[in-house]
Parts: sequence; C-alpha cells; structure tokens
Amino acid sequence: MEQKWPDRYTANIRKAKRTDKIFIDWIRNGRGATSIAPYSLRARRGAKVSMPIAWDELDTVAPNGVDMAEALRRVELSDPWKGFFEVAQHLK
Repeated sequence: MEQKWPDRYTANIRKAKRTDKIFIDWIRNGRGATSIAPYSLRARRGAKVSMPIAWDELDTVAPNGVDMAEALRRVELSDPWKGFFEVAQHLK
C-alpha cells in the first residue's frame, strides 16, 4: 500500500515523517507485540479509554481524548461499530 499510494500511506514509525498519512503499523505483526481491544482502559494517567470513533471524528478526537466518563457518555448515545460485524465479507 505504501509503495502504491505513497501520498496516502506510510510504514514510517516516526510521527514527524507520517503527518497527514495513514500509518501501517507492521510492528504489531511480530512475536511478543501487543495491542489493545476496543473499550479497554489504557495504562495512562486519567484512565484513558481505547474508544472506537466514527470516520468523521478523526480530525476532532485526540488519540488520548476519551476518558472513562466520556466513554460512558459515548456508549449511551450510540456505538460507532454498530452493525460492523453484521456486514458479510468474503476473502478470495
């Protein structure tokens, strides 16, 4: 993807080198790599939450912008992933 669309995607881990691009995090594919599930509390000051957001929120929600109170408020309003697992996908 990075080679085909270099203006859109990058695999460069340095934040300064990936401004305005989608980061392809290949490091998570290695042995011992970690990730976090949606709605999980992060080990950060203020108990930040790994929160799914809608596409139109990408420019307005900071990566560390959802705390427990905000997560509860968002879940009560709606779930951005509602219907996600109902869409059938076929791999070829």
